[in-house]
Order: sequence, then structure tokens, then C-alpha cells
Amino acid sequence: MRLTELKLPLDHTPDHLRAAIIKRLGIAPDELLDFQIYRRSVDARKSSAIILTYTLDVTLKNEQAVASRLQGTPHIAQTPDTRYHFVTQAPAISATPAQKQLRPVVVGTGPCGLFAGLLLAQMGFRPLILERGKSVRERTQDTWKLWRQGILNPESNVQFGEGGAGTFSDGKLYSQIRDPEYRSRKVLTEFIKAGAPEEILYVAKPHIGTFRLVSVVENMRASIEALGGEIRFQSHMTDIQIEQGQVRGLLLANGEHIAADHVILAVGHSARDTFYQLHARGVFLEAKPFSIGVRIEHPQSLIDQVRYGKAAGHPVLGAADYKLVHHAKNARSAYSFCMCPGGTVVAAASEPGRLVTNGMSQYSRNERNANSAIVVGITPADYSGGPLAGIEYQRHWESIAFVTGGSNYYAPAQRVGDFLAQRPSTVLGEVHPSYTPGIHLTDLSLCLPEFVITTLREALPAFGKQIRGFAMEDALMTGVETRTSSPVRITRNEHYQSMNTRGLFPAGEGAGYAGGILSAAIDGIKVAEAVALSLTQT
Repeated sequence: MRLTELKLPLDHTPDHLRAAIIKRLGIAPDELLDFQIYRRSVDARKSSAIILTYTLDVTLKNEQAVASRLQGTPHIAQTPDTRYHFVTQAPAISATPAQKQLRPVVVGTGPCGLFAGLLLAQMGFRPLILERGKSVRERTQDTWKLWRQGILNPESNVQFGEGGAGTFSDGKLYSQIRDPEYRSRKVLTEFIKAGAPEEILYVAKPHIGTFRLVSVVENMRASIEALGGEIRFQSHMTDIQIEQGQVRGLLLANGEHIAADHVILAVGHSARDTFYQLHARGVFLEAKPFSIGVRIEHPQSLIDQVRYGKAAGHPVLGAADYKLVHHAKNARSAYSFCMCPGGTVVAAASEPGRLVTNGMSQYSRNERNANSAIVVGITPADYSGGPLAGIEYQRHWESIAFVTGGSNYYAPAQRVGDFLAQRPSTVLGEVHPSYTPGIHLTDLSLCLPEFVITTLREALPAFGKQIRGFAMEDALMTGVETRTSSPVRITRNEHYQSMNTRGLFPAGEGAGYAGGILSAAIDGIKVAEAVALSLTQT
């Protein structure tokens, strides 16, 4: 049976939880055989009385009798089947691979590509997975070179390499997308098999963190290879062969041609050269909205105190987060994005001469600062040009930020007090920057569109009314954040294939169909299912 909305105070014990279950069901203690936590969330709306809310699956001695007695009782129901079923239900999949000469190809090893490849491997299709960057540990070394020495490798960085951009992030594993097929449970279960903590299955806002993600990604690669899949690193796709509207193959930077008639494109939101290649080959693309802005840092202790009051620092709560939005007078909206409790602001550039910021946390979330992006929405109406114009818009502001920061991958930064007073910053205050290789204090109004600056100047004081101290003088803003999502959508039809190119399956963030690790992984599963069905029907 499933119990929902079971509320207990923050400092309850396992015995208290067991007693609450027994009381809710009206049963004797010996009738409760076992229980599992399906979901646990924190209700901190009253910081003086924080509550944990549980959804639980229970096993009882006389389950049918109890179920009959409690039929129709609120928050008590039969436990639904939350297992992922597609693999076992797909017809004749196990026999198909031997009949096909061409293996399905996956381009990209971010969350979308990894899960697409894993699912295809689990169904026996032996996918070939291509990654332009390096393996996750080699890639980590290249990333540290940018952070410590200001040396960028355009093919191996925060954006490109095994694990995708999500590897250098907070490792958040939650999403607001609808998921009636429980693909998210499939994703979380596979992560746990690969070494992620088991709590990600039940905490309301699960995360893994960068260092743990490295080993998780490596273990997933090993699973794919054990099932007959193949992953090739430093294999940069430079062209796609299309004949009469059908994918026929891929060309790599080393001159190799790979014949393929089923290609999953999971290239991420920063594969700008790939978007240009597709456009040149006539693949249907369209511009889509995205957002740009800055990273803002506060002392994590401030956020903890405001959100949790006297309970700040409680081990069950961990570092506090926030979610903010403000609708400005200019009809624009500013909002927080990718909030990283106890984290750092990181250099996320992938192109020489351009500067990009992002946020990252480790599993412990114990760094001194909290950070998040504070961004403003951009639509294709804000820039002129075809489907690729959003890329050039991003590049424009990234180039300005690079020069403003000193042309050495130092990031332009400004104290919030100075930003609101419309004066350049010259000295730091209480908040010390976490961004490396370093910052250059300046005037951030030089680095962003005027309407973004106007919106942020209105939004920050409004956010200060929601979170006391958010607009503090010494909070630090670091620019620029431009890669919130892909500026391009590789539009697909109801069969998850390109609108005008058969056999091409755009997927994940780069295709404009996901945002974040979990939604990208789920989209990878959906597209792998579509490829499997296509292979069994042809």
C-alpha cells in the first residue's frame, strides 16, 4: 500500500516514522512488516516549524483486509507499478540486431547520449557512440587547466567530453516534466547501479555532485561496453551524409566515414559548429528562446538562515536553495536558474576568445558561497537573422565579456551595491569570488543588453524582499551566463525524427528538447525507444 502526505517534524526518529505509519493505518505494530520511502520532501515555509513530508510504500500482514477497511481513505492507495517496462515489452528486439548490418550511432555522451546508448545496448543493438571530447578523467584535467591556468582546449572542456556539461554542475536530478511512464525511475535506478547514492530515489531534490558524477559516468560506460556497445572518444563529427532525405553516414574530423541510417544527435547546447553543419545540409532548424544574465554569489550561511532559521545547518536539510522570479515593468522576467548551494562559479567557455560562466557543486555542498544564475529571457524577436542568429547573439556578448575581463579568461564582476548604484566596482566586500582563474572588477552593464541590465536592476531589490539580504551590497555578480539552453531547436516529428531527414533523431538539450541532467536522460530514453521501434519495423 502507498501512504502519502505523512508529515513529521524535522527531528523525528525512525521509530517515530514507524509509529506514524501504524497510527495512520490503524493497525497493530506487528502487522507492519516493512516500509520503503518513495519520496521525502522538506516543507520550510515556516522556518520555525520545518516539516518532512513522506510518501511511503508499506508491506502488511493482512494487506487485503486493511485495504478493504481503508478503501476511499485520503492519502492511502494501492502502490502503483513504477517500474520501467519498455525493454521487456518491445517486440522481437532481441532478434533484431543480428539482422541489421548498420549499428545505430549516437553522437554525444552527455546524459542524453549516455542513456540513449545504454538503452540501445540493453536491447541488444550494440550502438556506436561518438564523442568529440575526451574520457571524463582526461577531460577533467583539461578543464582544470582552464580553471587554474587560463588554458582552454576547445575540444575538451566544461561543455565537451564524456558526461557532457552536466558533469561540471550541481548534478541535480529533478525535473518538472510529466513522466507517466516512470522513465525518471529508470534513470535514477541506473545511476544508483553506477555508484550514485541510493537516496536519490526518494529525496525530493536529489543531486550527485561533480566528483561522484565522474565515477558514475565511467561505470555507465563500462556497462554499455559490456553489452556490446562501443564508445569512441576524440571522434568529432564534421559532416553528415544525406541522400534523398535519408541519413546515410557521418564524416569524422580524422577523415573516417561511418555508414549509418539511424543517428541520434545528442550533441549538447554548445555544439555550435554542428548546428552550422546541419543547416548547411538542409536539416530543418529553428531559433528558440533562451536566457542570458549573470551568476550571483552570497554567503551560504545567509541563505541557510533565511530559509531554515534556527534549523540552519541541520544534517537532514543540508545547504539551502532558492527559486526566484520577478516580472518587470518592461514586460521582461528575471529568474534564478541552476542554483548551486554550497558551490562555486566556474569557467565554462568552449570557444577561444569568449567567456562563459556556470555553477557547480560537489555532493557535500560545503563551499562557503551559494550561487545561481540570475537571467532574463531572450526570444528570436530580440535579434535578427535566420535559425542560427541566436548563436551569434550569444557569441557577441561572450566576446565582450572576454575582453572586459582582461582577455585572459578572467571574468568581469561587480558588487550588487555598485551595480544598483550604476557605478563600477573597484574593491570586493564580504563575498569573495569562487570563480577561477580569477575576476576583474568592472561595470557589468558593458557586458549585457540594456534591457537585461534594466530588468536585473529592478529584480534584485524585489528578490531581496523574498530572501532577506539577497540584494546585499557585497553580494557578487559574475558575467556572463549565456548557455542556459540551446538557442536552436532541431525540430522533430511524432516519431522523434527530424522534420525533413529520415533516420536523424535530434535529442536532448542541444536539440532543444530538454533542460538539465534528468530531462536530457529521459529524452535520450525516449529517442532510443523510437530508434528501436524503427529498427524493428524496417
